[in-house]
Amino acid sequence: MLSFFIALAIAVLPAVLLLVYILKKDAKPEPTGKIVLALLLGALIVIPIIFTETFISDVLFGNGGEAQSFISHCADAFMVAALPEEGFKLLALWLVLRKNPYFDEHFDGIVYSVCIGLGFATIENIGYVVGDGDWASVGVMRAIFSVPGHYAFAVLMGYYYSQYRFVKRSFLNWISIFFVPFLAHGIYDAIVMNVGINEYLVLPIIALLIFFCVKMHQMCKKRIMAQVELDKTGNLPA
Repeated sequence: MLSFFIALAIAVLPAVLLLVYILKKDAKPEPTGKIVLALLLGALIVIPIIFTETFISDVLFGNGGEAQSFISHCADAFMVAALPEEGFKLLALWLVLRKNPYFDEHFDGIVYSVCIGLGFATIENIGYVVGDGDWASVGVMRAIFSVPGHYAFAVLMGYYYSQYRFVKRSFLNWISIFFVPFLAHGIYDAIVMNVGINEYLVLPIIALLIFFCVKMHQMCKKRIMAQVELDKTGNLPA
């Protein structure tokens, strides 16, 4: 029983720390009720995502089939994982923001998007970590890569949502709301899923994964700071 609670704590802690980090960046904090709603929606979309991923996987690989080759792993990464997960996250973000009077700053898009992303990541992480016999190593690896990955995808989605809402309602900003986090998520998963494709490529692929994650988080940090600075200037919607 003790190991269960330790595994649960390891599964939840990364999302909590990232949530605290992003909330502390918000100079004008959002209402607690709205934050809780975003977290709950992020957690609840796990249900339709599971069914959607199962359906797409069955279509691509047959009933109960799995990806085996480099190409099929990439298809799995983009079509089975990234497409439904980022799609439902965007739907949840739209539901939270469409009639939200508190969505009045550039940084707010990132705040709400991260809450949704971390709500989803928490439930997903609990499933992977608590249900695995080797929960310690799985928990550590997911704390380093998977949960921060969902955080980064959410930052990108929220950034472009605010860009479209407050800066420029261009087609590029509109399509980037989904396409940029979808692309980042797909590339990340494609690298992870191909780690074991060839025993001689394990270390190079892991190095590529680390490089990609570092660059992605650097990109996210720049976008966070850009939105924070925009709000400091008072450049808010009328």
